[in-house]
Amino acid sequence: MLTVLVAAVASWLCAVLCWWLLTRLWRKSEIKRFQDRLGAAPTRKSKKTAAPVLLPREDIDTGRLVRRILERFRLDQKLGLLIEQADLRWNVARMIHGSLALFLAGFAAIWYVAPAWRMLALPVGALAGALPLAYVLRRRRSRLRRFEAQFPESLDFVARSLRAGHAFSVSLEMLHKEFQDPLAAEFRRTFEEHNLGLPLEVALEKLAKRVPLMDVQFFVSAVMLQKRTGGNLAELLDKLAYVIRERFKLRGRIRAVSAHGRMTGYALSAIPVMVGLMMFLVNREWVTFFFTDETGRMMLAAALGLQIIGYAVIKKIVSIEV
Repeated sequence: MLTVLVAAVASWLCAVLCWWLLTRLWRKSEIKRFQDRLGAAPTRKSKKTAAPVLLPREDIDTGRLVRRILERFRLDQKLGLLIEQADLRWNVARMIHGSLALFLAGFAAIWYVAPAWRMLALPVGALAGALPLAYVLRRRRSRLRRFEAQFPESLDFVARSLRAGHAFSVSLEMLHKEFQDPLAAEFRRTFEEHNLGLPLEVALEKLAKRVPLMDVQFFVSAVMLQKRTGGNLAELLDKLAYVIRERFKLRGRIRAVSAHGRMTGYALSAIPVMVGLMMFLVNREWVTFFFTDETGRMMLAAALGLQIIGYAVIKKIVSIEV
């Protein structure tokens, strides 16, 4: 029954991939045919002199089936926001297509190269298919950390700029000239949106949506509150920068205190692996049981699953959000 289900899933994925490739080839041929009829085929010179696009627009014809599935489960906007926060020039449909291709590659590698391990074909394919999403999440986390490290200095800069007599919007414009990415890119986009006619409140709300940090939420709330009620915004930003730096210090202390728990989790996770390697060197027959026998493979899969669950529980215990 499992073999029939796996074969059906693999056949469906192959059919979707073939349909996508045929659709793209047909679409390219149709575009070329219409361009030839209208005499508007792009030349190499026109590509070089073409005007730059201010706001990139995602091709809605790419992956219609994938888009319909994502929109049905309301995942299109969430994945698009993750890609935008990671500062990648991807689109949602191509990311899903890449995940499907990696899933098929991982599944086929286990299914045909290692027939004895066919029961692991689906997990390996799922792990391979999750690689693009894992890369996006890692890139997003790294970018948010760099933004958070630059943010207190930017608040001090805005406060000094306000004391010097500049307007708040001018301070935003000066930020992207004095700081580096990712902070400069985000504030440059906020300034350009406001400069093109978007209200300041809406531009700041979009900034808080693109950068989901608690510090940015405080900054946006402080600016909007000062705009409605008045007050000394420079002093408020100075105090906010001080609070953020103190929170960084507290986070460092907590990481130092919880270092013992993290090392314990790493050690407990590494002990079964090291014991397995030692048993393989001392008595290989005992270890090959987990690879050759059906019951042994099921026990090994259960042990790996429980090991991952235990590591996740330990990491959850020692992780303290500040």
